[in-house]
Amino acid sequence: MRRSATMDSFYRFYKGRQVTRCVMAAVALMSLVAASYSPPPRSVNPVRGKGELRVVTLEGPTTYTKGLRGTEGLEFRLAQEFAREQGFDLYMYPVASPALMRAELAAGRADIAAAQITADSSWSRVGDPVAVYDHIPQLVVYRRGANPPSATDLASLHLLVKAGSPQERMLRRLKATLYPKLGWTAVARHSVDPVQDLQNGVGDYAVVDANEYAYTRHLYPDVVSAFSLPETRPVQWVVRHTDPDLYAAVNRFVAAARQSGLLASLLAPPPQDQRVLAYQDTRRFHKDITALLPQYRPWFEEASARTGVDWRLLAAIGYQESKWDPDAQSAMGASGMMMLTSGTAESLGVEDRSDPRESILAGARYLQAVREMVPARIPEPDRTWLAIAAYNVGYGHVEDARRLAQMRGKNPDSWPDVREQLPLLSDEGWYERLKHGFARGAEPAQFVDRIQRFLKLLEWQPGNPHGAQPTTTNPDATWVGRPPA
Repeated sequence: MRRSATMDSFYRFYKGRQVTRCVMAAVALMSLVAASYSPPPRSVNPVRGKGELRVVTLEGPTTYTKGLRGTEGLEFRLAQEFAREQGFDLYMYPVASPALMRAELAAGRADIAAAQITADSSWSRVGDPVAVYDHIPQLVVYRRGANPPSATDLASLHLLVKAGSPQERMLRRLKATLYPKLGWTAVARHSVDPVQDLQNGVGDYAVVDANEYAYTRHLYPDVVSAFSLPETRPVQWVVRHTDPDLYAAVNRFVAAARQSGLLASLLAPPPQDQRVLAYQDTRRFHKDITALLPQYRPWFEEASARTGVDWRLLAAIGYQESKWDPDAQSAMGASGMMMLTSGTAESLGVEDRSDPRESILAGARYLQAVREMVPARIPEPDRTWLAIAAYNVGYGHVEDARRLAQMRGKNPDSWPDVREQLPLLSDEGWYERLKHGFARGAEPAQFVDRIQRFLKLLEWQPGNPHGAQPTTTNPDATWVGRPPA
C-alpha cells in the first residue's frame, strides 16, 4: 500500500527521533563509562622500554661488593628488592667516584644513583633525591695507643675528613652552631679514605660513618672508635630528572619497606663473627698487603685466569699457608708459598716448590681439582669452602664429616653444618665409625675460618682496580660499552 505525503513526513520524523534517541543514549553511555574509567598507572619503565633498571653505585662493603659469596652490600639488596617488586631486571654497576655517578645520571645511562648519598645541590642538578631511608651515626675515630678523646674534647680536636664530603659539610654546620673553634683538614677528593691515612700515621683523628667502621675496622686495626658526633647523616637515592614515575615508585617503595619492616631488616648490622682475627694478625696482614702482595699478585691473577678461581681467594690461601713466604716450610714436610707436599708437587709437575710462581699455579690447579670432587649440586660458596677444607685435610676426611652431618640430622651440603662436625674426626667415639679414620678435624675448620677473614679483607681493599664488576639479574643480558669506571 502506498503511503501518503503526510504519512511519509510522519515516518521520517519518527525515524529521526529514534536515531536521535539512539545517539543520545550512546553518548550518555560513553559519558558514564568515561566517568567511571581511570587509566592504569603508567608503569615504571626506566630504561627505554627494555624492562631493565640501571643503578649506578660506588664499590664498598656498605654499598656494593662482589666476592666469593656473590654480590653483597646494602644498596645492592635494596635495589634488588625494588627491581623485583617492579618486575624489572636489575643492572647495577660501580664507578670510581660520586662525580662519575652524577655524570651517569646526567647522561641518562643510569636511572638511579645509590651509594648512601646525602644529596646536596650537586645531586639536585642531575636528579631528584627521594625520601631518606636511613640516618647514619658519625664516629670520631683515633689511633690506637693515644688517649681516647671524648665528646667534650671535640672543639680541640683536629679531624681528617674528605674534601667536599657530607662529613665536611656536617663539620661546617657544627662549627657555625656549636663549636666555633672546631678545626679539620680536608684531604683530597681522590684520597681513598681518611681512616686509611690515620692507620698510616697521618693525623690523629677522623670522622667516619658508623656502619662503614663496623665493616672496615678489620682493615685498619690501629684505628679505634671514640664517640659519635651530635648529628647523623641522612642517606637516600637520587633518580634521574626525566622519570617522575620512577621517582614516585621509589618513594612508595621506601615508605612500604619501612612500614613492613623490610627496611629495618636490611639496615640491621651484620651479625658479629666470633671467629675474628686477632689484632696482631690483622695488623701484620695489613702491612703485608702493601709490602708483599704487589710482587705476587700478578701470579695469583695468572693462576686465576687459568683455573677460574678468584685471585683473592688464592692469595688468602697463600697467606694462611705461608704468609706469602716462598721459602716457608711446615713440620709435616709441606713447603713453598702454597705449602705443597712433595707428593702433591710431583703430581702437579712442580720442579721447585720454592719458586713462588710455580707454587701458586700448582696450588690453584690442586684446589680446582679438589673442588671438582665436591658434588656439583652443592651451591656456592659452600662448595668452595668444602674444597678448601679438603685442600687442608684431604677430601676423604671432608666426606667423613659430611657423613657425620647426615648421621646427626644436619645438612651434608652446608659448610656451616659440616664445619660443626669436623672436630669430631679426632673423637674416638666417632672416627672409628668412619671410612677414613682419625684426623685433626679442628684444623681444617680453623683453616677455612681464617681464609674467609683474609678473603674478606682483600675484597674490601679500597681503590682495588680489579674490584666489583656489574651485576645483572637477567641471565641473557649482555652489556656492550660498559659505563666509564
